[in-house]
Amino acid sequence: MGRRVNVYTVKRSWKIFLFLFALSIGIFSLNYTNRLVLRLDAEERKKIELWAEATNQLINAGIGPSNNVLASRIVQENTTIPTILTDEVGVIIGDRNIPHRKNKEAYLLKQLEIMKEQHEPIKIEAKMNGQVILVQYLYYKDSFILSQLRYYPTLQLIIIFLFICVSYLAFSRSRKSEQNFVWAGMAKETAHQIGTPLSSLMAWVEILKSKDGLSDIAEEINKDVVRLETITERFSKIGSMPTLREENVHEILTSSVSYLRTRLSDNINITLNNQSDNTIVPVNKMLFEWVIENVCKNAADAMQGIGKISINLNDKNDYLCVEIQDTGKGLSKNHFKRIFEPGFTTKKRGWGLGLSLSKRIIENYHKGKLFVKSSEKEKGTILCILLHVN
Repeated sequence: MGRRVNVYTVKRSWKIFLFLFALSIGIFSLNYTNRLVLRLDAEERKKIELWAEATNQLINAGIGPSNNVLASRIVQENTTIPTILTDEVGVIIGDRNIPHRKNKEAYLLKQLEIMKEQHEPIKIEAKMNGQVILVQYLYYKDSFILSQLRYYPTLQLIIIFLFICVSYLAFSRSRKSEQNFVWAGMAKETAHQIGTPLSSLMAWVEILKSKDGLSDIAEEINKDVVRLETITERFSKIGSMPTLREENVHEILTSSVSYLRTRLSDNINITLNNQSDNTIVPVNKMLFEWVIENVCKNAADAMQGIGKISINLNDKNDYLCVEIQDTGKGLSKNHFKRIFEPGFTTKKRGWGLGLSLSKRIIENYHKGKLFVKSSEKEKGTILCILLHVN
């Protein structure tokens, strides 16, 4: 059963909290602002209706505004709501609170279309002896304040979203920096701890070599000592940018495959197939070998010691692609990214650090990519390593 280190559960909870927090603010803001918009819209409608009634009174009175002070004042006090007055066939005969433009006629027609889409017009009728002798229509659109208020929730959500994104990026960078420090510290301390007894082992090997009948044993022990030296050097390179040199990846893989064949189960068949025209890429040989060993050992564990591992070299645009395919149990899609997280493992024993460390080596140090290309249950998994050719 897979398990994860608690810090990643906290990370996922923090993401969920940020999302729910932003969503709740957005819903509240939209709801509250929409209520305000509806209230202001209703108030503006009342003002326009009052303005239309005052205009109607002035028309029906058949006299100037000076003889109807209240109606005139109502008409004059509309300084915020853009309006257009048309006759019964739609010809514009007046406007108010609309800025003047060079091509005023075309601009007014465009504004009239906008008003028709926003609100129903108000009908104004002039009567004489109870008969309708003149019909006009008053069109209007939202005032500047109401228009701004309609777009305010969207603007607010964008600001909140940007704030959360910046906060999350800052948090992620801080967490990643802390992780890098922990990784480097742990790796260097491990290298130091291995180095101390390793020095003593090297001295004991030299003593064994001088004893009759023990030279063969000393030689075998020396191989493991050399291996420990390699491991120590690998750990010592974590935390500092390693030197990349032009290396033949096919030769590195050939060497790694030879080593793995002697360390893995006899029931695991490892094959190497080169279909690339150029296998010379800048890598750190020692760290790259470590990645191949980690990935292949992980594949061997997935196959429970029985199966086949195929390593294929091929070109992919500006990358050299190293595909490592196993015949294990496969992965579910939701595990494609999780297997590279520190602490995640599907084994009963193990720390779940091998693939995470491999991904850091390829992506942080070699500026390449390491990912799950494909996987099928009970059929196997293909991991892909992409390395820059230049």
